[in-house]
Amino acid sequence: MFVLPEMADQGHLLNEFLLKSGIAIFCGGIIGIERELKRKPAGFRTNILICLGSTYFMLVSLLISGMSVGRPGDPGRVAAQVVTGIGFLGAGAIIQSRGQIAGLTTAALIWVVASVGLLIGSGYQLLALVGTTLIFLTLTVMGMVERKILNAKSEPPPNHH
Repeated sequence: MFVLPEMADQGHLLNEFLLKSGIAIFCGGIIGIERELKRKPAGFRTNILICLGSTYFMLVSLLISGMSVGRPGDPGRVAAQVVTGIGFLGAGAIIQSRGQIAGLTTAALIWVVASVGLLIGSGYQLLALVGTTLIFLTLTVMGMVERKILNAKSEPPPNHH
């Protein structure tokens, strides 16, 4: 048997929902802008939707587990299914052509943005914001470091005569 929240609780619930939605839009958007500027798949709107979707799944999971009378539910079960579903989407982003593999970063990004949404939905907004910052820095700063290292390796050694 499920117990529905009182009307007074629904106002609080709506405020929480809107706050978490706003944070999910912000986090997904920040990451998505970086991808959009680099003309990569899974850009601005896609990352927002991934983050919102995983936030909402986690919220639904927490709400349902709290409504069960006598048998508390396990909100981790829905989170586990989000991970599985997002893995399926990520696998679709990976392309193998002529011995080259493309889309691994996009697939990893889909996965990690979903984890940000799960943090938000679980009530850990600060951790989600810190995580978003770390993801953004990984995509930008570490991308520059990676290119610098790879360019240094591909240049021929200086000729000393």
